[in-house]
Amino acid sequence: MSVNETGGINPLIVAPAILAVLFTALLGCLVLGRRLGRRAAARGTDSGGLGAIDGAVFGLLGLLIAFSFSGAATRFDKRRAQIVEEANAIRTAYLRIDVLPPASQPALRESFRRYVQARVAIYKAIPDDAAVHQATEHATALQGEIWKQALSAGQTSPGGRPDPFVLSALNAMVEITTTRFMAAQTHPPSLIYVMLVALALVAAMLAGYGMAGSGARSNRLYPVAFALVLTATVYVILDLEYPRVGFIRLDAADQLLVDVHESMR
Repeated sequence: MSVNETGGINPLIVAPAILAVLFTALLGCLVLGRRLGRRAAARGTDSGGLGAIDGAVFGLLGLLIAFSFSGAATRFDKRRAQIVEEANAIRTAYLRIDVLPPASQPALRESFRRYVQARVAIYKAIPDDAAVHQATEHATALQGEIWKQALSAGQTSPGGRPDPFVLSALNAMVEITTTRFMAAQTHPPSLIYVMLVALALVAAMLAGYGMAGSGARSNRLYPVAFALVLTATVYVILDLEYPRVGFIRLDAADQLLVDVHESMR
């Protein structure tokens, strides 16, 4: 299994198997629906009322897909913005070291360089759970070390107390890591995905039923295209929701932290 950001299990690791099962299930429901439609047609059963049911199910499916896609895209943009926020917070805190006594600055700057390197290592380590956990613990320890160094530097300053100008910047730098962690764990309830898959299967069965009475029943392209489009849509939603392993990535935004680290040399 894998982690998303710094904690939760990332379903994209098992996505190929899940999507293969979904694609097969959709095809199966299409075939089943077409067989049921043929039997109903052979018995002369009136299926005129199915149009309203079809419209309701497909409308609800479209609404749920739109809701899931929009939410995933919003969360993706929010996570990308938080990387920018963290890079800015680190850069600001690093610049404020200038107000501390000169003798304490070199050690603090070196701790900052190691801290940013540890933060970058967290995301580069994905999907290795052990490496992510180790890098996270290292970054947390460095946060405490930087805070203690800033307090000690403040005590040796002319005022004899920590500089609130520096501490506020360090506070923001630490707080954004918690914000990013919680944002990474924020996903729709699993029931939403269960309902999405269930509606897709029901829609596939109704589509197959409707195809039984049309001239498209002998064309195998339509069922495959229907199943493929729905499966691809579900994958894109998952890829947006967990942007650390799939095709949609946050690597470009992560480069900001790398740039911050490079600027500290």
